[in-house]
Amino acid sequence: MLATMPTSALARYESLLISNASTINTIESSIRSLTWFLPGRFKDAELASEALSAVLNLLSLYHDTLLARRLKAEPKLRPIIPPSPHSRYTHAWADKDAGYKWAARMLEIVKFVELVFEMTLRRTFKAKQRTVWKAIVCVETVKAFLKLFLLAITRRPVLSPPIPEREIDPASLSDLSPEDTTVSSSHLLTSSSPPAHLKNNKVPLPTPATSKQPSPLLAASPQSLQQQQAIEEYLLPKALTTIDVKRPLSLVRPLATYRDWVSEMIYLFRPLIYVLALARSSRYGRQSSSPLVLSLSLELLAHYLRRPAPLSFALERQEYARRDRDLLWYFLRGVVWTDFTQPKLKSIIDATQNVPLLSVVGAFMQDWMPLIDQYYYFTAT
Repeated sequence: MLATMPTSALARYESLLISNASTINTIESSIRSLTWFLPGRFKDAELASEALSAVLNLLSLYHDTLLARRLKAEPKLRPIIPPSPHSRYTHAWADKDAGYKWAARMLEIVKFVELVFEMTLRRTFKAKQRTVWKAIVCVETVKAFLKLFLLAITRRPVLSPPIPEREIDPASLSDLSPEDTTVSSSHLLTSSSPPAHLKNNKVPLPTPATSKQPSPLLAASPQSLQQQQAIEEYLLPKALTTIDVKRPLSLVRPLATYRDWVSEMIYLFRPLIYVLALARSSRYGRQSSSPLVLSLSLELLAHYLRRPAPLSFALERQEYARRDRDLLWYFLRGVVWTDFTQPKLKSIIDATQNVPLLSVVGAFMQDWMPLIDQYYYFTAT
């Protein structure tokens, strides 16, 4: 009796989520937007903001799991437009290897709670910063070995995030009644006629010159031709490409050479090495530029050793482009932040404090700037 109660509660919650998916998604987005404006409003507001954000991320991860399970069980809910390459690739690995699925989820969960964990530690051990840095090193060690485990399974570059992202509109689930979502699998297999939205609705070819009946293409007005062109422009980005027909596991190439492996290993262990250098420099009670220089050098070395991604591997190119964009975070780290970026931002805030609208943006930036000074995970990647 007691064993069935949690299962029954989860089943009721899943049913509630599916029937109110659109409303729950709206609430999630609204609360997530609210967390951006909490820091600086009251004592420990940044901790409350980040804790709320972490809870929302964990709930979203659970909701995405339930929605994906529902889509897999209901063929009628599957979108006609193919999912993104990232979603296909990560779904394929999660279905193929249970170790990948759980390691990827665990890695995302650690990322969700790492900043809350650091904030709590710094409040608990104010006089023992070495203890805080030891805990951060432990977190980065866990993350590094989870990434290494994913690398060992896939033998391909580790994507971020390693789990599928939500791509379905939750309103499409809540609008369907139970009768609408019940589809017979035998009917889907035995039906010979294609669905109405997939039938050939092309305009017939022009008739021969001897025919007196003009072709619909020739009789169409310029306005209708413009409408058809607009429809084609809308549908063209949604048409199938060579990427859409590739096997999901072929969307990212395996690491082939020793150089490829060294580049990926340097990239995966760079955050751990950076944190170890920061922890060591914190013993002397002064800020040093050595950890930042070491971390940036490792980033550039991994970039130099990295193989170029062909145009036909769009997902791999997207991952490498994301890694290159992450280099911008160095403007918010170490001596680059304290000696260059922070003074520039402060001068901008001072210059716009009496300007309408811009003063609001400046006050928002001023509330967040202390967090960059206090917490490592606020600018970590």
